[in-house]
Amino acid sequence: MALTSKANEMRQNGEDVIVLTVGEPDFDTPQYIKDSAKIAIDQGLTKYTSVDGTIPLKKAIINKFKQENNLDYTMDEVIVSSGCKQSIFNLLQVLIDEGDEVIIPQPYWVSYADMVVYSGGKPILLETEYDKNFDIDPEKLDELINEKTKLFMLNSPNNPSGKYFDSKLLAQLGKVLEKHKQVFISSDDIYEHIHWHKEKFQNIANVCPNLRDRTIVLNGVSKAYSMTGWRIGYAAGPNEVIKKMKTLQSQSTSCASSISQAAACAALSSECKELSTMTAEYKKRHDYVVSELNKIPGVTCKETDGTFYVFPSFIEYIENCKTMSNDKDLALHLLNIAKVAAVPGSAFGTEGHIRISIAIDISSLKEAMRRISDSL
Repeated sequence: MALTSKANEMRQNGEDVIVLTVGEPDFDTPQYIKDSAKIAIDQGLTKYTSVDGTIPLKKAIINKFKQENNLDYTMDEVIVSSGCKQSIFNLLQVLIDEGDEVIIPQPYWVSYADMVVYSGGKPILLETEYDKNFDIDPEKLDELINEKTKLFMLNSPNNPSGKYFDSKLLAQLGKVLEKHKQVFISSDDIYEHIHWHKEKFQNIANVCPNLRDRTIVLNGVSKAYSMTGWRIGYAAGPNEVIKKMKTLQSQSTSCASSISQAAACAALSSECKELSTMTAEYKKRHDYVVSELNKIPGVTCKETDGTFYVFPSFIEYIENCKTMSNDKDLALHLLNIAKVAAVPGSAFGTEGHIRISIAIDISSLKEAMRRISDSL
């Protein structure tokens, strides 16, 4: 957000900056979703709702889990919040106490570690390697777990890396977690539908049913349905955890927007024909950007499994460059010289990388790749 703000400031001063920092689809919200919001307004659905969401939306979420994920939940095991981010925040606040440890695989979405600290917990970072495509080592996970460990946070496909943790790996992680009964698991599935791995999307609750009572699945409509500004997220999990999340939410935001809930209900209840079109376009952009970045000496960019990010390594380039010592220097160089805004990997716990958002039209991406290459 800081880099986006600076890039926008440069734009306002007349500089031609291409912004590749924002994790936001560039497509409009599908028309049938917008129409449902208009109908909700005309029908007067503009009042407070239940703290944990409207009955129609919760039913739509339960049906989504059943049809798409083969997971069964009851009404009291689901909560709707003002974005997936609030769901994650609420979960950490009710689950983590002072001194509790939370294991987070690197790279991770920037807010995870700070949210853990805010809740009084201690983030324990689980190192992964780019050469091994950021696979989580089950033995390393086992070594990090102790009596203070309260939560293991998964995000798949992953922001920033685009890594999808397949069923084989999830089964291996599940065997470790089954031994440690005190450890909860959060599965952040917000990029579930922006996914081109050969395997149909699965999360750890699918693969390891024995962990279902310790797993909280987090999702929302922001990314898949291009509804970032509508601010609707949801969580499903053990009744006692969801109940506490509802209690906390009742003293903070209360319910999410009633109109947004109506729109989200339509998004989840009807076939979204635009979804496959958007994903296909992201994949097309992904293929182009990966190819172009790999042409730059000292840069390695692996193909991803989903999301609308690529996460190339500039480690070799930085090591051989006399004017840069880290990825922050690189990000500033790209902003000031190439006029391209991207996020340093150290913000996500992985030094020497840059996160590039491909949620922008292909012509702008082509110009951005030209500028990056020329400036380096």
